[in-house]
Amino acid sequence: MKLILKDGMVFRRCIEAVSVLIDEAELVVGKNGLELRATDPSQISMVDFSLPKSAFEKFDSDDIKLGLDLDYFNRILSRVQSGEKLELALDEKKAHIIVSFKGTGDKSFQVPLIDISSSEVPNPKIDFDAEIKASASLLQSSFKDAALISTHVTLGVTEKKFFVKATSSKGNLNEETPQNKETLPEMKVKRECKSMFPLDYLQDMLKAADSENPVSVFLKTNAPVKISYPIGNASITYFLAPRIESQ
Repeated sequence: MKLILKDGMVFRRCIEAVSVLIDEAELVVGKNGLELRATDPSQISMVDFSLPKSAFEKFDSDDIKLGLDLDYFNRILSRVQSGEKLELALDEKKAHIIVSFKGTGDKSFQVPLIDISSSEVPNPKIDFDAEIKASASLLQSSFKDAALISTHVTLGVTEKKFFVKATSSKGNLNEETPQNKETLPEMKVKRECKSMFPLDYLQDMLKAADSENPVSVFLKTNAPVKISYPIGNASITYFLAPRIESQ
């Protein structure tokens, strides 16, 4: 196996986006590129990552699964510098992945592969009631506001507005944003809906989002939220289970 990416920073951001929720997982190298789908230890969130074969300068590999400690892998990738190429290769015994950075100089790390016994994670099939495209900055700012009030936040839509609400003994937050070109360029609402979610998970999911790219948010009352955005040529999608409350 030998994979070469012209811009190692993109792959670094991708693994950062995955490792905010997942401690260890199998990175699948297949005919279409790289894929990873896993749930977090609490089983309330899921991440689905894919990087197509076309994104690579060189992609020479049979189908293979690489079990990785993502926290350690992420720390290795944090050493890549802007403008450096990233090369991933297997050692002869297939016990380690060789991570090389190639720029003005070359350096490489041996990262041990680990055994991960996990069943295949199915992709949730949900008929969502609403889809919005919002700027990452709008969502990140709203979540910071909500964190002043509570550890949970309610996301929802009316026919014309997207709203973020939080309530606790500290008080209430109610933020409403109508569709607009700058921060909420798209709204598709089949019916009004809302759900409550743990705020720290949502904030982690938005850490790797680029403010220049819109984030897609899919909602349905008392159903998981789906959050998706690109990182370079890669796609990152999250699902997060709601907190069901009698209302």
